[in-house]
Amino acid sequence: MIDPRSSTVDDVLRRSAARHPERCALRFADRSWTYAELDRAVTRAAARLLEHGAEHGDRIAAYGKNSDAYLIGFLACARAGLVHVPINNSLTGDGLRYLLEQSGSRTALADPGLAGQLGELDWIPLRDREGSLLESALGDGVPELEVPRADTDLVQLLYTSGTTSTPKGAMMTHRALVHEYVSCLSGLDIAAGDEPLHVMPLYHSAQMHCFLLPSLMAGARNTIVETPDPGDILARIERDGHRAFFTAPTVWVPIANHPEFATRDLSSLRKAYYGASIMPGPVLSRLRERLPELGFYNCFGQSEIGPIAAILRPEEHDRRQDSAGKPALFVEARVVDEQGADVAPGESGEVVYRSPQLCTGYWDKPEETEEAFRDGWFHSGDLVRADEDGYLYVVDRIKDVINTGGVLVASREVEDALYTHPAVAEVAVIATPDERWIEAVTAIVVVQSGTDSAVDEAALLEHARASLPGYKVPKRVHLVDALPRNASGKLLKRELRGRFG
Repeated sequence: MIDPRSSTVDDVLRRSAARHPERCALRFADRSWTYAELDRAVTRAAARLLEHGAEHGDRIAAYGKNSDAYLIGFLACARAGLVHVPINNSLTGDGLRYLLEQSGSRTALADPGLAGQLGELDWIPLRDREGSLLESALGDGVPELEVPRADTDLVQLLYTSGTTSTPKGAMMTHRALVHEYVSCLSGLDIAAGDEPLHVMPLYHSAQMHCFLLPSLMAGARNTIVETPDPGDILARIERDGHRAFFTAPTVWVPIANHPEFATRDLSSLRKAYYGASIMPGPVLSRLRERLPELGFYNCFGQSEIGPIAAILRPEEHDRRQDSAGKPALFVEARVVDEQGADVAPGESGEVVYRSPQLCTGYWDKPEETEEAFRDGWFHSGDLVRADEDGYLYVVDRIKDVINTGGVLVASREVEDALYTHPAVAEVAVIATPDERWIEAVTAIVVVQSGTDSAVDEAALLEHARASLPGYKVPKRVHLVDALPRNASGKLLKRELRGRFG
């Protein structure tokens, strides 16, 4: 029996379908779905999973690129009482095997072109093959499902990005994610008329849970594209009149540098969202100068909280462009020292949270769960400061702060200084071992294509000295062709430390 007081993730779609069944809910490639069609498709797909032998609480891996079938797979798992395990579709080998084995996934929903990486694991094709989940979703009739579910059930394992350590599976309940959707509706001004464009990977919590599901809750018409391409994004906004769009800084940067950014008609766009990693201040300034009427929102958080924790709204950008904003609707935050005491406004400390959006812990990792949830708060690992008005400012990940000669240096401040050089396309600042300083401030730089080849370490160091005190100026600069990132755009500084340390 279903608890009548529960509100599950798939109920988000069911309620929208009841309110406006004939409204277009989703477009992908040459297919479109009304809300009623999408809701029926999810029920058919859920029945297919149960017929395949999946049982309540089983983990089902999802290993595919963006598509309507990927979304249907997630919602079908929710409706069938299963636990969806989204996996980076670029993962192969040991990294993929670790997530499949650590999660205990019973089967996988996979794109046929990727399924060869799954080894012996049972799998169901998401699309592009006879017998796929999409084919089942497009079938006739709507089966009756009587699946016992409660909003306290797990619905997803959101694996952390693994930028500093082995990925951990944050256990998300229906209740946590539905609360998070309401926080996003409230703080991000998500509305039925947004015509949102979804380009970032749906396995990543930001695109799925900050934008796609809240937009379905609002009754919007959603467009999904398989992969983000800056030129294609600009063309789609001009052609289709999208009013809302989210992407990570790793895509905003090439959009801002794209030759068509200055010529495309982007006047339909009203809401621009960024997050998932730190946006370079100079890049954001360039975007806002080109599009002064566009409202920018900074979305800050982490997988364990669904992932939205704080939001900087458009009207707050003029005075606080470098802020991560204030805590979201269902989030309470404090900034504390190593003893758990509140720090004074303006002082740096770890941000800790209380929220119904939080995960219940890490899958099969009791020690890590106990370490994160202590003293009645969730400890984020993010080093921030808060001003007297409660706005948060990200200093760094605690593990990314550099202790050079006994003085702490935030890598982000050094990165922002180097980003102001016109030749710098991307930069990452890390600590490397040093006999004198113990840790040396070290910059890894990607130079803009077509830039004068005379740009070298000496020129970049001279530029840094103009805006940074001496102890923050990098001791070394390395020029590289690209920075290592995971597919959700997060910089993998641990790989840089291994290479240059």
